[in-house]
Amino acid sequence: MAKLHDRVAEVQERIRRRSAASRIAYLDEIMMMRQSPDSNRRQISCSNMAHAAAGAGLDQANVLGMADELKPNIGIITAYNDMLSAHQPYEAYPQIIRAAARAAGATAQVAGGVPAMCDGVTQGRPGMELSLMSRDVIAMATAVGLSHGVYDAAICLGVCDKIVPGLVMGALAFGHLPVIFAPAGPMATGIPNVEKAAMRKAFARGQASRNDLLKSEVAAYHGPGTCTFYGTANSNQMLMEIMGLHLPGAAFVHPHDDLRHALTVAATNRMVTLAKDAAAKGIGEMLDERSFVNAIIGLHATGGSTNHTLHLPAMAAAAGIQITWQDFADLSEVTPLLARVYPNGSADVNHFHAAGGIGYVMRQLIDAGLMDSTAASVTGNNINDHAAEPFLQSGRLIWRSAPIESGDDAILRPVANPHNANGGLKILSGNIGKAVIKVSAVAPKHHVITAPAAVFTTEAEVKVAYESGALKRDVVIVLRAQGPMANGMPELHSLTPLLSNLQDGGYQIALLTDGRMSGASGSIPAAIHVCPEAVDNGPIGKIMDGDMITLNAVKGTLEVAADLSSRTSMALPSMPLQRGFGRTLFTSMRQHAAIAEAGAGITLLETK
Repeated sequence: MAKLHDRVAEVQERIRRRSAASRIAYLDEIMMMRQSPDSNRRQISCSNMAHAAAGAGLDQANVLGMADELKPNIGIITAYNDMLSAHQPYEAYPQIIRAAARAAGATAQVAGGVPAMCDGVTQGRPGMELSLMSRDVIAMATAVGLSHGVYDAAICLGVCDKIVPGLVMGALAFGHLPVIFAPAGPMATGIPNVEKAAMRKAFARGQASRNDLLKSEVAAYHGPGTCTFYGTANSNQMLMEIMGLHLPGAAFVHPHDDLRHALTVAATNRMVTLAKDAAAKGIGEMLDERSFVNAIIGLHATGGSTNHTLHLPAMAAAAGIQITWQDFADLSEVTPLLARVYPNGSADVNHFHAAGGIGYVMRQLIDAGLMDSTAASVTGNNINDHAAEPFLQSGRLIWRSAPIESGDDAILRPVANPHNANGGLKILSGNIGKAVIKVSAVAPKHHVITAPAAVFTTEAEVKVAYESGALKRDVVIVLRAQGPMANGMPELHSLTPLLSNLQDGGYQIALLTDGRMSGASGSIPAAIHVCPEAVDNGPIGKIMDGDMITLNAVKGTLEVAADLSSRTSMALPSMPLQRGFGRTLFTSMRQHAAIAEAGAGITLLETK
């Protein structure tokens, strides 16, 4: 086993020290739950158990525990809906899981459903203001499902943006239970992502009709499964692999492949085995600082979603572990970029998987000492098990070692010859505050931008300015009042085609915002997640049109050349109440949101 890189070991140790008190308190909570009579189905009243088993059909007697031996009961938390393509395959999963559990001498029940919204549908619309806050709703809904106390382990069914982080956070609230994630896989490859992006830009320029655009989008998103670009959804799947919460190699197998079915059955069997083992680790014990540092390393090495600078701190806090953006920045310096997947390249996740996929990446990182192979896995061993690929051999599920060589150097490269020497995510800081930038798809000539500010408070205002031609110049577009306290921190990805057109026109363009730009942020330098946000007395709220701003992704700085001390801050009471489209229901969540660096959620308040 390779010696762990000094920087990785250093970050692990400081997280361990920083989190000592909160982690001990969390582990004590797990021990309390494990020892509580409320965790033992044999001690639940007959009336309570009758309610739990009434709908179990053939499994009713076994759920009740009337048999001589109490059989394990597996709780299923599902994010199924058939509006979200990545989650549509989950419709049949409960039947598969129940049948597999029965064959393994156990039972399984759908413990609860969680909401699963699609950011692709809500981009640029009021629904996007509910998006980030839905992560906390999902965490709470997961906890509600598991709160019935009749489950010995759980299987979580979720893929996309806020869903997986929310499921992890909710499962960690029942950290004494073994938990596995069963993915659904990506849709088949449609038109090339570069062609899709070109059509979007043509539409933004008025050179393509809406019908042309619709045909292109339907050809790109054309069937069940995850969208094939490397945004937050597929970054989630990478994280679940690297954190050991999937069976090895499960992430990117197509939804209706026989191998996918076999992996779902095997995931069920694994939970049954763990449920029968009194010494098995619960998810809260399994995930520790090694798991989260490995996750950050994987994010950098693959050019993953910027959204995980919000989600990973929130997920870690749910386990009593405190990580900061400085941890991300320090690990980025030593992590090479091994993968180029759209929008950081032309390949999609199917090409990535075929070229070697997550197994190849993990093998490279472990062998280079950049990933701690001692971190635990649901396999019962450690994440060395995940440097592997699943196959069907005569109908039987087997694993083989991940490839040593990349199948395509344009997509995947070894640590010895990476695409870039450093990770795709960086942290910026200066007199505007802290921000996140993803540079893996940004040309080096755009890594340093100095230009006057053009200040806006809504996406609509930016689009009007674009249509009028007012942005055809070197400019830093400052879009503020988009943070978690202001309006829920929506993604601003609908601006990407406009900004790309301006950059293609030869202008120096950058975006500065306290909002999000999504896991699909691409070739435009974008300083996002700025904190403190505008309505929290943040300097971004004091910037005025014409102020000179310098974004330097090389040095990691973000500065405005103006004296802001005498200027008035934006204030939360000055924000208009978001009414209609469900936004009023989230008023309290916005008002109590944590800062972006702490995850921008309310479920973190108890861990501060």
